[in-house]
Amino acid sequence: MSDGATNGKPGSGADGKPILTTRQGHPVTDNQNQRTVGSRGPATLENYHFIEKITHFDRERIPERVVHARGAGAHGFFEATGLAGDEPISTFTRAKLFQEKGKRTPMFVRFSTVIHGGTSPETLRDPRGFATKFYTEDGNWDLVGNNLPVFFIRDAIKFPDVIHSLKPDPVTNRQDPQRIFDFMSLTPESMHMLTWLFSPRGIPADYRHQEGFGVNTYRWVNAAGDAVLVKYHWKPKQGVKSLTEAQAAEIQATNFNHATQDLYEAIARGDYPEWEFCVQIMADDEHPELDFDPLDDTKIWPEDVFPLRPVGRMVLDRNPANYFAEVEQAAFGTGVLVDGLDFSDDKMLVGRTLSYSDTQRYRVGPNYLQLPVNQPHRQVDTNQRDGQMTYHVDSADSSSNPHVNYEPNSLGGLTEAVPSGPPSTPYIAGNLVRQAIERTNPYQQAGERYRAIEAWERDDLILNLVTNLSHCNREIQGRMVAHFRQCDPEYGARVAQGLGIEVPAGAEAVPAD
Repeated sequence: MSDGATNGKPGSGADGKPILTTRQGHPVTDNQNQRTVGSRGPATLENYHFIEKITHFDRERIPERVVHARGAGAHGFFEATGLAGDEPISTFTRAKLFQEKGKRTPMFVRFSTVIHGGTSPETLRDPRGFATKFYTEDGNWDLVGNNLPVFFIRDAIKFPDVIHSLKPDPVTNRQDPQRIFDFMSLTPESMHMLTWLFSPRGIPADYRHQEGFGVNTYRWVNAAGDAVLVKYHWKPKQGVKSLTEAQAAEIQATNFNHATQDLYEAIARGDYPEWEFCVQIMADDEHPELDFDPLDDTKIWPEDVFPLRPVGRMVLDRNPANYFAEVEQAAFGTGVLVDGLDFSDDKMLVGRTLSYSDTQRYRVGPNYLQLPVNQPHRQVDTNQRDGQMTYHVDSADSSSNPHVNYEPNSLGGLTEAVPSGPPSTPYIAGNLVRQAIERTNPYQQAGERYRAIEAWERDDLILNLVTNLSHCNREIQGRMVAHFRQCDPEYGARVAQGLGIEVPAGAEAVPAD
C-alpha cells in the first residue's frame, strides 16, 4: 500500500514504532505546529489535521447522566448454580442462562452514585447504582438496581420530582436539606427508604462491600407460559461494610475516588470480588393476605415468608481497557430482558423501562447498541437502518438479502423467530383511572427496619437525620417527626429530642399516604 499500511493497520516509522495518523488514517508528519503563513502566522483555514483534532477534542464529553453520573465498572462472568433442593429452576423460568449448573455468561457491571455529578466524591450519602449486563446467548439482559432494597416513590410519574428535590437548588446550585425534606415530608411512602439511606448503609465503604437489589418486582416465565413474581438480590462474598459521616469525611479529605480505586486495584491484584445471586419467588397474584402490595417498590418481601434462593454467582475479574468507552458509554435499561424473564405491573418499573433506554438514545446516540460494551454477544439482525454514528449494518454478515429491510417479505429478508414457549398471559381488566394502590402502609416496614438494626446504627441514623433536618424550618421538621413517630414511637421521639421540638401526642403526619 502507498501509505505503508499492511492489512488495514498503520505502518511503522523509521524507528519501527507505530505511527500517528488522523481519524481518516492519514499519517501525521508534524503534530507540533499548525499550518501558518510564515512561522508567526496567521493560521490558515484549511488546517485539516488541526481542525479535526481540536473539534474532536471539543466533543470528547457526551451529556452526563442526569442520575448515576459518577461510576466505575468491570467485566466478569455469571455462573449458574441451580436452585438448592430437588426443585429444578425450569419449574419457574425457561431463561437459558440459569438452566445448566456451571454454565458461565459474560457480564459487565457498572456501580455508581445516584444524585451527584460525574466528578463528585464517592463518600457522599447517596444510593449506589448496581447495574449488571448479562451477554446471554439469547441477547443482553440488563438488571438495573441499587444497593438499597427499596425506593423513595412507587409511581414513576413522581420520579422527576424526587430527583429534583435531591439535586442542587437551581438558584444556589447547592444540595439543600430543606428542599429534600419538604418533598419527603409530603411523601409518606419515602419513610422506608429514608430509614435505609440515613443509616450507615447510605455510605457504602466501597463498591465491593455492598449489596445489590433489583428493587422492582419482575416475572419469571417457564416453558408452559406459567409465571411467578420475583425479586433479585446480590450478596457480596466480601461482606457488607459501611461508613459513618466522620469516617467518610476523613477519606474524602485525601481521596474522592476511593471506591473506584479500590475496585480497580482489587481486580488488578487478582482479588476478584464476588456476589451470590439470589431470588425471592412469589405466586403471581395480588396476595390479599399481605399488608402490602408485592408490586410496591417501597416495600421488601419478608425473607422468613419468601426466602432468598441462590441461583448463581457473579465474579468480576477484568478491568476496563478504557474508562470512557466501556464505563461512561455503557448503557443499561430495565426493558432489556431475555426469553423466560418478563415485566410485572410495578408502576416504577413501567416508567423506568421507557426512561432508561430513552436516556441512552439522547445521551450516547440512536446507535448506542453498536458500541462494543453494549453489543450483544450474538449475531444481531434487524431492519433498523442509519441514524447518527451508524458504523455497520446489522444484517450485512447474515445470510439474509441485504436489499430487503422490511418484514414481512418474500425476497429472502429477515423473518420472525419461532417462540421457545408460550408467553405469560395474565388477565388484566379494570377502569382506566389515576389512583394510588390500595395497600400503601407507609410506616410499618420503616419501623421494622429501625427496630432491626443495631443500636449504634440507630444512633447514627438519628444523628444523620437530626443534622440534616436542623437546616429545615419548623413546619418541615414537625411533619418529619410526625411521620417517624408513626414508624416507631422511639424513632420519632429521638428525632424530636435532637431537634429540640415537641410534637403533640395525637399529632398525625400530613398528608396521609
